[in-house]
Amino acid sequence: MKRLVVLSGAGMSAESGIKTFRDSDGLWENYRIEDVCTPEALARNPELVNQFYNERRKQLYQVQPNEGHRKLAALESMFDVKIITQNIDDLHERAGSSSVLHLHGELKKVRSSIHPELIYDLEGWELKPGTRCEADGSLLRPHIVFFGEPVPNIEKAVKLVQQADIFVIIGTSLVVYPAAGLLHYVPQGVPVFLIDPHIPEVARIPGIHLIEKGASAGMAELFSKLLALQ
Repeated sequence: MKRLVVLSGAGMSAESGIKTFRDSDGLWENYRIEDVCTPEALARNPELVNQFYNERRKQLYQVQPNEGHRKLAALESMFDVKIITQNIDDLHERAGSSSVLHLHGELKKVRSSIHPELIYDLEGWELKPGTRCEADGSLLRPHIVFFGEPVPNIEKAVKLVQQADIFVIIGTSLVVYPAAGLLHYVPQGVPVFLIDPHIPEVARIPGIHLIEKGASAGMAELFSKLLALQ
C-alpha cells in the first residue's frame, strides 16, 4: 500500500467555520496575534491568553469536520495515510483519520508551563484561570506552540515526508516555517499535489500539481486523480 503523506493548514478547516489567523485584517477572532500567541503574551497577560483559547475551544465543540476531512479519512481504504497538520483542532480525528501528527499543538489539551512534556487532556472547553499542574505545581497553559517557541514534532514530520510515495498539501500558505520547509524533503520523483483556492506563488513551480479549489471540492478532484495512480 502506497504511503500518502498530507500537510494540512488553516484552509483545511476554514469550511468548517474555523477562522484562519492570517486573515487580511491581521487579527485572529478580533485579537492581535502578538497578544495571544507568543511566550511574551503568556507571561504578560496569562488571563487574556487563557480566555482566548477557551473561546477557541468552545467554538471547536460547535463545529464539525467538512467533506474535505471526510474524504481524506476515506483514502485510508486505498493508501497508508499519514497527516501532518498545522491546525490545533481535532477535525481530522473526528472525521476518522487514524494517524495525525500535530505540529503546533492541540487545542483540547493543556500542559505544564515548566515541563512541556507534561500534557493532559482537558475535559470540556474551559481551562479555569489559576489551574495548576498536579505533577509540578506550575500553572497549566494551552498545549499550543506559540510563535517563537520550538516545534517539537518537526523531526517526526520530516521523517514522514521522506517516506512519502505521494505528497499532498491542503490549505496552507507555505510561509509559516518550519512547516513550509517540509516540501523540500519530498523524495525526488514523488507526485506532489497542492489544494488551495489561492495558490501561493512559492508553489507555482514545475512538478507540483495545482488544484485551485477549497478543501472539499479540491479533495473530490484529488480523489479521482489518485484513483488513476492506483
